[in-house]
Amino acid sequence: MAPRLGPVSRRERPAKPALTREGIVAAAVAVLRTEGMERVTMRRLATELDTGPASLYVYLRDTEELHAAVLDELLGELDLGVVAAIGDWRERLWTLVGAYIDLLYEHPMLARVALVTRLSGPRYLEVVDAVLALLSEGGVPPDRAAWAVDVLLLVATATAVEHGTRAGMPNAEEQHQALIAQIGEVSPQRYPRIAALGADLVSGPGRARSRWAFDVLVNGATSTPRPSS
Repeated sequence: MAPRLGPVSRRERPAKPALTREGIVAAAVAVLRTEGMERVTMRRLATELDTGPASLYVYLRDTEELHAAVLDELLGELDLGVVAAIGDWRERLWTLVGAYIDLLYEHPMLARVALVTRLSGPRYLEVVDAVLALLSEGGVPPDRAAWAVDVLLLVATATAVEHGTRAGMPNAEEQHQALIAQIGEVSPQRYPRIAALGADLVSGPGRARSRWAFDVLVNGATSTPRPSS
């Protein structure tokens, strides 16, 4: 019979790494990649880090701040080298904005976080600075660029939210086809312009529409002065 072991002293246990905000966010990103964004909760992270949920609130105010921090970490994956690259500034700006949209497409929950949370993390600010640099290279006046960067990222974020919401609906394609059918059946007398445009109102792949919206916004920022008051 094996001898009975006594209690293990705390001094003999391996020391747990100290909690840090960076470590918590890194653990959250790891959970995101393996289990999905739905599992990125304070309780799940507490289990992952072998601590109590209350300990995490010392470093992060709430789950919303946690999710914003996770998004900021993922934004670090965007290639900001396009700023210094060679080529048309519009194409490089679209490459950056398109990569931002693709990142949010991949994580619909984070897209919604980006839409409702005022982001201010270091990597998000790097993205904003990169967009401003490209707008400046294109000759967009500073005052217009200051407003244009907000509109560009807002529309990109809203596009990703719409895409992610629809993609998560089991009958999304059925609803889309029903909308097309409904447009095709509208009364030309009551809705003459809708009837004239028909299915073209909902035509085109999402990527093409996103690029068109981008061009509209950039062209507008280039040629439209800000109001005086």
